[in-house]
Amino acid sequence: MSALVAALSLSLADSSPDVSAKDTKKMVQNNFVETAQKGVKLSGYVDAGYSYNFAGSGAGPSGGSYVQGRFQNDTAQRGDFNLYAVKFALEKALTSENKAQAGFRADVMIGEDAYYLQNRLFNSNTEQNSNALFLEQAYVSIRAPVGNGWDFKVGKFVSILGYEVIERPANMNITYGLLWQQFPLYYTGVLSSYKFDDYLDAKLGVVNGSNTDNNTTTLENGDGCAVLAALNVTAPGGNANWSNNFQYSTNPENNTATNSNESSIVSSAGQYYNSNSGRMFIYNSWGNWAPKFANDKLLFAFDTVIGNYSSSLSATTWYGAGAYTKYQFNDWFYLAGRGEYLGSNNAGKFGAQGAQNSTNTYSHNTGVNLWEWTLTAGFNVIDNLLIRAEYRLDWGAQSVGGQSGYATVAPSYLGSSGPAHYAGAEVVYSF
Repeated sequence: MSALVAALSLSLADSSPDVSAKDTKKMVQNNFVETAQKGVKLSGYVDAGYSYNFAGSGAGPSGGSYVQGRFQNDTAQRGDFNLYAVKFALEKALTSENKAQAGFRADVMIGEDAYYLQNRLFNSNTEQNSNALFLEQAYVSIRAPVGNGWDFKVGKFVSILGYEVIERPANMNITYGLLWQQFPLYYTGVLSSYKFDDYLDAKLGVVNGSNTDNNTTTLENGDGCAVLAALNVTAPGGNANWSNNFQYSTNPENNTATNSNESSIVSSAGQYYNSNSGRMFIYNSWGNWAPKFANDKLLFAFDTVIGNYSSSLSATTWYGAGAYTKYQFNDWFYLAGRGEYLGSNNAGKFGAQGAQNSTNTYSHNTGVNLWEWTLTAGFNVIDNLLIRAEYRLDWGAQSVGGQSGYATVAPSYLGSSGPAHYAGAEVVYSF
């Protein structure tokens, strides 16, 4: 799948199975600097671009207009030059031999994405900082020679959920999808993986929780942890995958990057998440297929999620689905499209939606229904250099131009149902 996989696969965060945007068997895989210690490799990329959000600036409690379901530099006011990320990955990978062995990996990002990844709250879209530093993951890898080889990661590692990944250049599109922005980013704990054969592999882990460096819950009330599980199926021939991923959290998790009162899973209506007791469950299913009749030029993919958060205050369920397609016209040009839907059963995750009435409350409070469509053109004109251009359209109930999570502010803060238009470009050099 040479050209297809190469353009798709710039992510530096490793995962499985192989034929996916999740895995990093990417075009940067063979570009690295080997250190004095044999087998230790340094790789990364520089990602910069320009974005223009036609929704523009506007009023809102946190200052500025935004597009519901999107955060900071993907919804920055008007025109904006972006240093998305400078990424460094240092790794000593495990070999393919089934023997006792160990290695490590550490990933660091600097730039505007790093600032966003530190703090995923619904802040003003003017809050960007290219000087921010984000430790994406740092773990020790171990292989026990049991059966076909039982692997472990111990430390901080990226989420097992979602088709898209943290590294923009590894995804089909420049901007992040609506579904991706609802998934956890990272965990701290232990994750084991085992490959039964060429068609089936699984993961099982125990971690502190989502996006948290300790095991305390919101309001620092008690001990919390989460259990992770995944089952991946690869088709004979390796041209299709189906991945099923689960997370169950025993208590409300706090985001240690902000403070103990804020949830690790973003909510613009934090009162439902800021609770002493509760639980969270997320199920994610994604897959992709590169039909052989297309000679590795065509790729289809899907991503789905259903999540439930239950606390002493309320219960909230969110759900969504996305579809991706990509066609590699030749070695240097491709087109990729993405369409997504994201919804919830009440205002607990995304805030109230609808018009205010005479009592200064919302007359409609059934959650959110968001839609987006994205078209991206990619150009691999020079070795290690990727240039992309993108158009995106967002729409949905009270989704554009206001702050719908506030029930007592002026009606002008409610915004509109869109559509919101975005255009942008990106230049990536990998090393």
